[in-house]
Amino acid sequence: MKIVVLDDYQRVARDLGPFDSLPGDEVEVLHEHIADPDKLAAALRGAEVVVAMRERTPFLAETFDRLPDLRLLVTTGMVNAAIDLAAAAAHGVTVTGTMSGTTKSSNTAELTWALILACRRHVVTEDRALRDGRWQTTVGTDLAGSTLGVLGLGRLGTQVARIGQAFGMRVIAWSQNLTPDRATEAGATWVPKDELLATSDVLTIHLKLSDRTTGLVGAAELAAMKPTSILVNTSRGPIVDENALVTALTTGTIAGAGLDVYGTEPLPAGDRLRSAPNTVLLPHLGYVTEAGYRSMYQQVVEDIAAWRAGSPIRVLTA
Repeated sequence: MKIVVLDDYQRVARDLGPFDSLPGDEVEVLHEHIADPDKLAAALRGAEVVVAMRERTPFLAETFDRLPDLRLLVTTGMVNAAIDLAAAAAHGVTVTGTMSGTTKSSNTAELTWALILACRRHVVTEDRALRDGRWQTTVGTDLAGSTLGVLGLGRLGTQVARIGQAFGMRVIAWSQNLTPDRATEAGATWVPKDELLATSDVLTIHLKLSDRTTGLVGAAELAAMKPTSILVNTSRGPIVDENALVTALTTGTIAGAGLDVYGTEPLPAGDRLRSAPNTVLLPHLGYVTEAGYRSMYQQVVEDIAAWRAGSPIRVLTA
């Protein structure tokens, strides 16, 4: 049985995942992202099992049309907006996922704070200046006493909020379903959306991507923020209107942005965000840790073994 593992950028899948426990199987690991549909179909020709990393590779009806041998699609994570589950079922493809594990939330929360601190203390700018022979070129901004706005106060947003308290920040929060009582339980104060935007010194996004959240932070929302505030997004790129964000950064509507996610990933070479001022850009590293990868790839192999045994687990298709 041919198994293809997609998008192993760091070349660690074989080291961190127990693929050797699938005896007799042909496991092929691809290290470069394949965006072209024709090249993807060619690379996956004959594969009965494909392992997809997050939402990097869309699997739509036309994709399944071109993969007649595909029977199992395993995605890391239990939600993947890039997979058409109805089309998969119609083509006889079982889709399974992997649970977050115990470290996922802390992984992304840690990276969120890496971005916040890098933006507020101009870490990237000062690193580059020092290497160029300059010394102390910026003035940082204290976190203590400032306001952290959390857009989405689920498990991850709550972790980020509690770290904000540890820094001595006032923590406020809003989302479409958040209640004042739930916000209080998480150590934050519920405020209306307009107040969240207008008073946050740091606005950090922790929402799932959906029809309701796509484009939730657009030109109007950015214009409502303080010119001294920063935006941090470690959730999903399309929640923020990237064109509006570039404009806001270029015109000084907001002071900066720390981004780990984008509307198109990998971020294209000519994307305007790459040259936008006052930004710290990371290549979707929120979940990329050794412990996280070990957990994901362990469950990937479990999914494959269970499916082969006729009792698939963590099934996403109906």
